[in-house]
Amino acid sequence: MKIIVVGCGKIGCTIIESLLAEGHEIAAMDNNPEVVTEIANIYDVMTVCGSGTDSDALIEAKAHQCELLIAVTGSDEFNMLSCFLARRLGAKHTIARIRNPEYNDKSLAFLKKELNLSMTINPESFVAKELFNLLKLPSAVKVETFSRGDFEMVELRLKENSPLDGVSLIELKRRHPDNFLVCAVERGNMLYIPDGNFVLKSGDKIGLTASSVNIQRLLKKLGLLQRQARNVMILGATRTSYYLARLLIAGGNSVKIIDPDRERCKEFSEILPEAVIINGDAARQELLLEEGIKSIDAFVTLTGMDEENMLLSYFANMHQVPKVIAKINRTEFMDTAVKLGIDTVVSPMKTVANVAVRYARALENSIGSKVETLYKLMNGNAEALEFKVTSDCKIIKIPFKDLPTKQNILVAGIIRGRKTIIPSGDDMILPDDRVVIISAGKRLNDLSDIIDRQR
Repeated sequence: MKIIVVGCGKIGCTIIESLLAEGHEIAAMDNNPEVVTEIANIYDVMTVCGSGTDSDALIEAKAHQCELLIAVTGSDEFNMLSCFLARRLGAKHTIARIRNPEYNDKSLAFLKKELNLSMTINPESFVAKELFNLLKLPSAVKVETFSRGDFEMVELRLKENSPLDGVSLIELKRRHPDNFLVCAVERGNMLYIPDGNFVLKSGDKIGLTASSVNIQRLLKKLGLLQRQARNVMILGATRTSYYLARLLIAGGNSVKIIDPDRERCKEFSEILPEAVIINGDAARQELLLEEGIKSIDAFVTLTGMDEENMLLSYFANMHQVPKVIAKINRTEFMDTAVKLGIDTVVSPMKTVANVAVRYARALENSIGSKVETLYKLMNGNAEALEFKVTSDCKIIKIPFKDLPTKQNILVAGIIRGRKTIIPSGDDMILPDDRVVIISAGKRLNDLSDIIDRQR
């Protein structure tokens, strides 16, 4: 597909890299000549130095022929105007990054309609929702939701002396005949789509799927449940902090935010009167100790510096805070974070890139099914895709035991109405089902891509 990315900052570059990996034809636009030169040297893309609101520059980038334009500059209004002009020139779909909290759900719905936007993305809001889900289920290092919240996949790290250490998946199901599935295991640098004979070990990161209503009870039965975080300390008065604090306060949690910028703290005190706002330098360990880091349930670092987020998260781990989450954007820091014992990391850039990839993948769908949701799992080594099945899908009404599926492909769940099914060999896919597929090393555009046609 022909895709234009307007704005080549950190998020723009991450989107370009992710879409190139998908095989798309990319044009990158930025009005900074140095940025454009750097993009041309790093990526195999067409580059245009110019403004995304200049019709001549958009025509040079072939906006009139593109399937999708994604505007992710630092200005909401610029992004909206760029998308509007691209649509008028003939672009089929447009996505605008809109970050300002003043654009609430009602105004965004109006703008989408009037500007003919296909989608709006707010990285900070997306990450805040991701953080909120993790704080609701602190045992997990990642929580992904499917089928409008009816089905969840959680990634968990099996700690030393875990009750699941040395247990095969067959034995696990024998002990706990609940409606769940261990669908992926990361051990060291290896990723496994396990069968029943696979034996779990302490240190494994496992991906587990179950219905949302059963997940808490299931983790408790497995001995993996950690109590929900109620008392949360956040470092950095950022947009993400604002969105997260709103969600936490609405859920009845207590929130404390620490930031060194006095004016920013005043602003947060006005817009978040229910939160405790502390003006101070969190890099001073004495301040964190004075503010009760030893007695909190969760510690979330959301400053603009990855290094600071990592070091302060390490400090929180030293003081045995039950749940520690760090925002880290630079990919090269991910391994370091794990070595420091920071299992739970969020990245706004990766979150937005995944949204862009999901949308582009959905546009490419074949007849018979449609990608509704796409998540990168296990540090990007696997994908979880949710397909909406239509009546002309080629693999409906065939029992799974008769379907020759490819290696490293797993049907993790079927959502039929409000019912969640962890499929067995006798189950089958029906029209209107939502089907969750786990794929390692294979790119799926359509549900029928799971079939091994050589068998």
